[in-house]
Amino acid sequence: QVLLVESGGGLVQAGGSLRLSCAASGRIFSRPYAMGWFRQAPGKEREFVAAINWSGDITLYSDSAKGRFTISRDNAKNTVYLQMNSLKPEDTAVYYCAADSLLNSVRAGKANYWGQGTQVNVSS
Repeated sequence: QVLLVESGGGLVQAGGSLRLSCAASGRIFSRPYAMGWFRQAPGKEREFVAAINWSGDITLYSDSAKGRFTISRDNAKNTVYLQMNSLKPEDTAVYYCAADSLLNSVRAGKANYWGQGTQVNVSS
């Protein structure tokens, strides 16, 4: 059983910041894994935000996230973070954490493991 639990969502004004966390537990401990973040706004498809490999030396970002969001991880805590700065109303969405042994699978939205999501609301 693999469990991903997101936290850190909430309501913030435009221009503000939030840091999302995703803690992984379960048998995912047995091998290196990549992790990432996706989001889904009401009425829209889920979209890729950012991903990071096991060692943290490879990070991928969507165009909308580049320069504003930073993904990082603490393998000792089995946790991945998404620091979101300069937030915009269009960043409002449910943010999901994903994990898989392959970074490409995470990037493609085909990760084996997903969290339940955390809501982020950005007011104008």
